Amino acid sequence: MENITETNSKKFDRVKLPFEFDVNALQRDVGALAQRNFIYYSVIPLRAPAHQVDASIPFPPPAEDYADGTWTDWLDTEELTQSPALLSVVDFFRQNTTVNLVRLLRLEPGAIVKEHTDPTLALEEEKSMIRLTIPIFNNDQVEFILNDELVPMKPGECWYLKLNDPHRVNNLGTEERINLTIDVIPNDWIRDVISKSV
Repeated sequence: MENITETNSKKFDRVKLPFEFDVNALQRDVGALAQRNFIYYSVIPLRAPAHQVDASIPFPPPAEDYADGTWTDWLDTEELTQSPALLSVVDFFRQNTTVNLVRLLRLEPGAIVKEHTDPTLALEEEKSMIRLTIPIFNNDQVEFILNDELVPMKPGECWYLKLNDPHRVNNLGTEERINLTIDVIPNDWIRDVISKSV
């Protein structure tokens, strides 16, 4: 297998993976959460540190390194377990790799996320997680810009993005943008998928 960490990193800053999910079913799940008033938050946690999901679980002890998520156990939230389409997507990935943090990220109409980096979210990092992104609600005026280039993500698609590089988001439309993000520990399976998808 080609060693993708030794190839031109610019080439691998965005990779559309060969998975596509039923966006109508995902939108129905998100719509059900909206009816429960979760949608007005910027983030809906679907899988989170165990102590945040179950108050009877103690806070984990301090760790030397938090980058790969091994500092805690992770549990599905009620929002995920009651959302069959979202759960099926998460289950697909956890059959193949370790899934840690899972969230719905909502960006209000007209909102802007300023340019930033997420230092540990890239395959090139020795001990880290990577973030897979699946747009659920999008519009033609949403701009996800990575390394000053637009990433043309569409609802239902799945993307690997090298998020330790500079990126920003502009929702210039009149509708909300909601992405499902799934943080996984990279293994041979996901590295192979990414490498073959370039």
